[in-house]
Amino acid sequence: MSNTHALLRLLADGRFHSGVALGEELGVTRATIWNDLQKLKALGIDAYAVAGKGYRLPEPLELLAANEILDALSPPARTALKRLDVHLELPSTNAYLVEHAQRGAPGGWACLAETQTSGRGRRGRAWVSPFGGNIYLSVLWRFNSGAAVAGGLSLALGVAVAEALHAAAVPGVGLKWPNDVVWQNRKLAGVLVEMAGESSGPCYVVAGIGINVAMAAEAASAIEQPWVDIVSITGLMPARNHLAAMLLQHVLLALQTFERDGFANFLPRWRARDAYVGKAAELHLPQHTLRGTVDGIDAQGALLFAEGGATRAYASGELSLRGIPT
Repeated sequence: MSNTHALLRLLADGRFHSGVALGEELGVTRATIWNDLQKLKALGIDAYAVAGKGYRLPEPLELLAANEILDALSPPARTALKRLDVHLELPSTNAYLVEHAQRGAPGGWACLAETQTSGRGRRGRAWVSPFGGNIYLSVLWRFNSGAAVAGGLSLALGVAVAEALHAAAVPGVGLKWPNDVVWQNRKLAGVLVEMAGESSGPCYVVAGIGINVAMAAEAASAIEQPWVDIVSITGLMPARNHLAAMLLQHVLLALQTFERDGFANFLPRWRARDAYVGKAAELHLPQHTLRGTVDGIDAQGALLFAEGGATRAYASGELSLRGIPT
């Protein structure tokens, strides 16, 4: 843990802490404390100072803590998890684990960050990642039977995310093909799967999940599609460590189940949460756009789309309801 991270943990209670006390606690000089406060300010965390009292945050902040997350996992999930890293800041949790995967890191390695400076969604879109309000999780997993086995994995992980949110008392969560978790046609969470390896031999997958928990208004202005966060749905700020644990547990167990059974186990669960089935929609393909009706998904996770009197399966594309942006 960096000095900056350790300083923020001391300040997270929202109480006043003198520069002297902070320096003694962390074993650093007051000048170092000042420098670290400037680093926090660059992350959007502005601790203010009051003469004679010290420094404090405007309000308490629940930071992600590996020990709290681990304590909340079930024994099967703890067995599947080989390592958990929690960072104050990363360019991207997916990029972090991809780099380690290329160096031979084991499957079952998970990573969380309080903020991402270069978070990514599908098709190269930026994933808006403000500090300390949302969940940014990535998990590295290794398959022995080749990349071909991973068909439908992003949909299976969408099921895992939706079920984790349900377990965390977020109602009315649905799924939008291929990898969005939605609430009333607005994006609540997303899945990004990156894969490398042999088509019929060992391969690795890094699964990234972002959940909008409490999106700051200034950050939300950069989002280019309809969105929603948990606080807007429930009116309550959830315990982020509990939510992170529920998410990590469901993702780890989903990866185990998918490795054993493929997509078949998830197909009825995905269909039960399909938010677009039977609705008029547009399917945006690289060269043109189709207008028709969503007929659900097939056994491999491809989209079934009815257009011009015929229903066809599509393995890729961007789906939107008529008149609603993707």
